[in-house]
Amino acid sequence: MNKQDLVMQVADKVQLSQRKSDEVISTILDSIMKSVSKGSKVTLVGFGTFTPRKRRERRGRNPKTGQEITIPASTVPAFSAGKQFKQTVHRK
Repeated sequence: MNKQDLVMQVADKVQLSQRKSDEVISTILDSIMKSVSKGSKVTLVGFGTFTPRKRRERRGRNPKTGQEITIPASTVPAFSAGKQFKQTVHRK
């Protein structure tokens, strides 16, 4: 499923136009991304939790040359599925 499929499903389910449905979904996703980028945790009970995760600086290798390089520290988004989400996936 891609975003357009989701927009169509939501539009059908709640009797909204596809344009309004797309606005709602885009607003939700933007809000989650902004909150996590600011260092906040976003919890959607039953669905899951989005968190920023810090990665330390580490050593790696350039696969082309084999030369050792330093990979800088970074913050990446992480998702942990909620109990209801896990149970729904497990049943299938």
